[in-house]
Amino acid sequence: MKNVIRFPELKVLAYRILLAYIFYQIARILFWSYNQNLLAVDSFSDLMRLCYYGTAFDTSAILYVNSVFILLSVLPLVINTRSGFQKFLMWWYFITNGIAYSLNFGDFIYFKFSQSRLTSAVFSVVENENNLNKVFLESIKEYPSIPIIFIVLMVIWIYLYKLIKIKPYYPKKKFVYFGVSILELLIITTLAIGGIRGDFKHSTRPINMVDAGRHTQNPINANVVLNSPFSLIRTINSNGFKKENWYSIEEAENSIKSVKLYHREVENRPNIVIFIMESFGKEYSGAFNKNTNIPDFVSYTPFLDSLASKSLIFTEAYANGRQSIHGMSSILSGIPSLKDAFTSSPYANQKIQSIVSVCNDLGYDTSFFHGAPNGSMGFLGFGNILGFNHYYGKTEYNNDADYDGIWGIWDEEFFQFFAKTLDQKKAPFMATLFSVSSHHPFKIPQKYEGKFKKGKIPLHEPIEYSDFALKEFFKTASKMPWYENTIFVITADHTNQIYYDEYKKTMNRFAIPILFFSPNPAYNLHGEVSVPAQQIDIYPTLADLIGYNKKIRSWGRSLVRTDSNEPNIIVNSTEVVNEFLIGNYIYLFDGRKFRGIYDKSDLGLENNLINQPLNEEMKNSQELVKKWFQDYNYRIIDRKLNE
Repeated sequence: MKNVIRFPELKVLAYRILLAYIFYQIARILFWSYNQNLLAVDSFSDLMRLCYYGTAFDTSAILYVNSVFILLSVLPLVINTRSGFQKFLMWWYFITNGIAYSLNFGDFIYFKFSQSRLTSAVFSVVENENNLNKVFLESIKEYPSIPIIFIVLMVIWIYLYKLIKIKPYYPKKKFVYFGVSILELLIITTLAIGGIRGDFKHSTRPINMVDAGRHTQNPINANVVLNSPFSLIRTINSNGFKKENWYSIEEAENSIKSVKLYHREVENRPNIVIFIMESFGKEYSGAFNKNTNIPDFVSYTPFLDSLASKSLIFTEAYANGRQSIHGMSSILSGIPSLKDAFTSSPYANQKIQSIVSVCNDLGYDTSFFHGAPNGSMGFLGFGNILGFNHYYGKTEYNNDADYDGIWGIWDEEFFQFFAKTLDQKKAPFMATLFSVSSHHPFKIPQKYEGKFKKGKIPLHEPIEYSDFALKEFFKTASKMPWYENTIFVITADHTNQIYYDEYKKTMNRFAIPILFFSPNPAYNLHGEVSVPAQQIDIYPTLADLIGYNKKIRSWGRSLVRTDSNEPNIIVNSTEVVNEFLIGNYIYLFDGRKFRGIYDKSDLGLENNLINQPLNEEMKNSQELVKKWFQDYNYRIIDRKLNE
């Protein structure tokens, strides 16, 4: 009777699925181990608590990955218990689970740079790269223990799988066998659907990445609760953009001032040169850390520090995204990336007003420079959407002797090419350069071995090299006739490796430098400002400075206006929840409800005030967050980014 009801098969199936749970938890603990300096797990019991809550997300991923395996195991095929069929099942089980399981191990490294779990957004990041094999090999060289541990665990998993086998059985009472099997299949299917959804309630939506944040006070720890297969699967073909009607379109727009008009008379329009420095987080620069009170702080940007002394700098500035393409979108077009990145959404390919279109409208020559193979990072495609007149990449540089072998032309040489190319242009021009050298695997040219400080983390040395490349650029450019009437902007695309505890705090993981400099005193670009600023402020600031006296669409604000009534709404996202810094508080908003309110000094988001009585500022700011969010989604979905 046991065989007719298929108890032996069900027990073995349960054992095999249980193995997946065990190894997912091992991967979770290893993920924490490799990234514990970036996570805020306070104790072993805290880690175990996160592992416990992670079971729901493991269940969803395991059932997704093993759905065919489970189906084949319980279908009444009569041959289920035969050795040939069992061998086929084993191969299917380990191919599918092996691929999914390896994603967790990839995140041991990827998380160090993205500070979020692997999502489908990675496809838009890598689709234009032809150096992935080299990056992979460099990562293996840097962390050889990861593939070794993966192989060892897979061998153990296979061994444990084979320990318990099913004895061959051929049913004699086929009618009972088929009837019971169909009933079991219906029960298992119901349980699987509930497991994948995370709930059996029809009214409850399936669990998503944001639900991981419910189980931890610190949003960064949601990455421990999650697993990589779940994050990737849940974000494939996802479109989190949704129009809301909390307020009228006019009321939302008027409150957040998303359409603005600046009046400024400029006779001789300045050139604009924007440096987007790869991974140039605020943590590495002395000029931006005067008031952080970090003991024994070391700066790796001596040139940037010296330039800051005669520039307008913003010491509390933030990135609006997590990846390089997010930085390009935020800085040039004032479009931040929230949980769902705009640049990888179905709405990215539309006409977009930006500093590029503004300059084109004023007759500027507009160019984008990136020393990587043309099209890398998706910059060429997005640059075409923005309307750059020219694109200069590795192809235009045309000298592979200066190629770093992985990402592109070394910064020093490409920065010189940048200066010399600008010297051939007719003013006014607007040019953006995206650097490449301060990028994993964090190398510098061999000729400079020993010249720059090794620092405490691998990124420190290439940061100082790229800072040196900046110095050499300014040395060359300062001798050129266009230099005197040029506004320079230097900022970062996003942050990267962290050394100081201060920058492990959730908000500081987005902390970057923003610097405006001009040799022309008429622009009055000097001083140190501690009022919070962000990447999306750069576009309206430049539109203001060059005297673009037409309406622009921007969720940022002009940083050179002291009489403006524009609200200062700092926004970014951990890819699990959106973060808004307004006035004295930080608000966590997932698009449906507020998950947290923190004092602005609580950059680590440790003391959640959401369950305390809300004061008037909190209530008003919550309304402002929702108006901002509504306007953002409305303009993107209805393709209103050009007005």
